[in-house]
Amino acid sequence: MKSKLILLFLSLTFLLIHAESIIFQVKDTPNDDGHSIDINWSPLFNTSGKLELYKSYDGRQFFLLSDSFNSNQYIDIDSSFANRKIYYQLVIKDSLMHTIKSYRDSAIPVAQWFNMKKLPLLIILLFLSFAIVYYIISAGKGKELYIRKISGLEAMDEAVGRATEMGKPVLFVPGIMDLDDMQTIAGLTILGKLAEKTAEYHTKLLVPVSKSMVLSAAKEIVKEAYIKTGFPDEYNADNIFYITDDQFGYVAGIDGIIMREKPAANFLLGSFYAESLIIAETGFASGAIQIAGTAQPSQLPFFVASCDYTLIGEELFAASAYLSKDPQQLGSLKGQDFGKAFFILLIIVGVILEIIGVHTLKDFLNIM
Repeated sequence: MKSKLILLFLSLTFLLIHAESIIFQVKDTPNDDGHSIDINWSPLFNTSGKLELYKSYDGRQFFLLSDSFNSNQYIDIDSSFANRKIYYQLVIKDSLMHTIKSYRDSAIPVAQWFNMKKLPLLIILLFLSFAIVYYIISAGKGKELYIRKISGLEAMDEAVGRATEMGKPVLFVPGIMDLDDMQTIAGLTILGKLAEKTAEYHTKLLVPVSKSMVLSAAKEIVKEAYIKTGFPDEYNADNIFYITDDQFGYVAGIDGIIMREKPAANFLLGSFYAESLIIAETGFASGAIQIAGTAQPSQLPFFVASCDYTLIGEELFAASAYLSKDPQQLGSLKGQDFGKAFFILLIIVGVILEIIGVHTLKDFLNIM
């Protein structure tokens, strides 16, 4: 019995000594840019007394870093670390602010080449990049890639043909945002193809804009389209014009054009907000065929209700590849669609695994 007590005493002593050696620990934060250090200490000292954490750059002069903690961990973030050793001291004080004990440790923050927490993101990125490159190469070799028909784009010839037969112009509105908006860029891409059609049919094309940068881009796009089709003399720069930056002033200007010029076809493609229904209703009242498209979810119902064809969301961005049949654009579009299908499958599999209590996929994709 006595030998067992002695053995138990020695074991507890060993554990206490071992615990004493790991009470205060300072180490470089993993997977970071070298500007952070993790500081941890045993919870034994958090039950009573007061803790003060000091910091030093030379190991001699320490200054108070913090004396208020919500946990047994402190992360020191400092942009001036720069691969040099940083010293820390944890001081434990009683209620009378007398020092009971202090511990010191140091670490050298080092920047890591890779953040391993982002490994799932890298794998997914490489997978999607491979899919896009594969489809681009396949399209370049002449492989036919299926893309479902987009009614609004298929009706472009019909709209321009109607305007030609009636001897009336075609109106194109690129939205109210500037060139830094992807919807505006997508709309201008469609404008290039539309300008080619109007040039071939010798139909007047009107493009009112609300931003100066969009004005310059639209003029160059239409001019290039007329040159490409072999009718450079029919290009009229005055038909692409600036109205105003003001939202409803721009709308009033477009409504005036619709009522005066009576265009037979209106194309509303770009970024639209509250002005969408005003323009679309005016065009509907004038009897024009209207093809609209935007990625603004709140404006889509107005276009659907008052226009003949509506490009919904990503159909607007897919229009460039759809119209041009360019292998790079087609391959990129097909690769992105493949990625969407992959993510849908991943979500379905993840939900099923979570339901049956398997958390492996969730833990792997848990990107911090």
